[in-house]
Amino acid sequence: MSRIKIITDTTSYITKEFADEQDLSIVPLNYIFDGVAEKEGFPGEFDEFYEKLKNTKLFPTTSQPAAADFLTRYKKAFNEGYDEIIAILLSSKLSGTYNSAVLAKNILEDERITIIDSIQAASNLRFLVEDALKMASIGKTGKEIAEHLEVKKKKMYIYFTVDTLEYLRRGGRLTGVQSAIGEVLNIKPIIQLIDGELKLFEKVRGKNKAINAIRNRIPDDVEKISICQIMNEDEALKLKKDLENKFPKVTVSIDVLGPVIGCHLGPKAIGLCFY
Repeated sequence: MSRIKIITDTTSYITKEFADEQDLSIVPLNYIFDGVAEKEGFPGEFDEFYEKLKNTKLFPTTSQPAAADFLTRYKKAFNEGYDEIIAILLSSKLSGTYNSAVLAKNILEDERITIIDSIQAASNLRFLVEDALKMASIGKTGKEIAEHLEVKKKKMYIYFTVDTLEYLRRGGRLTGVQSAIGEVLNIKPIIQLIDGELKLFEKVRGKNKAINAIRNRIPDDVEKISICQIMNEDEALKLKKDLENKFPKVTVSIDVLGPVIGCHLGPKAIGLCFY
């Protein structure tokens, strides 16, 4: 049986414990905040970042990993006796992470490396990684795993809403005027990931209406749901209970978003990833 190494990036927000247990390699994205360069960490390590974000007018800049980061992971995997590598990464329309991984593969000139542009992020990226790990563990080939991921990634959905428009404004997604008007009218945007890009899906009045609108997008035949949140556990737990009542046979998890994605949404943001 071929040994297949799975690699992903930190925007899957997989826990360090799970990564260590599965021998999963996670390549960090980067951010610069208040002049200090940092690598995005793991869930459980984000509170200090968001407290700082809340209490300053500064805004971080984010960047993809260098090709050298992937090159190091590829070489290490082959040195450890892995026969193939599958890297499953954040949507190429949100980050240059995929391009760095491809560049590293081209430098190594090794066709045993397969790189998947997930066109997804956050929990949906995690779901794809979990599928790949499970398939590899039961002896599926790299080709079978890649084909499965290419089909599944197109059947996944992400919706987010925010508590305040401030962070979308700071990140350049809104003008100051749009932000001010939106706050006065209590407008909450619903943001959807479509074909790998974040787009405005709808605008509604009030956070509860926005959450209900997102919840109502979930189809009856849903298989898996993740609630993604930022410093918003109480609202997430309430939504989890509601979804478990509505979909009693479906696993509903709660995941925390890290700095690279979360800085644009801000504290108290909440969303759903599902397939």
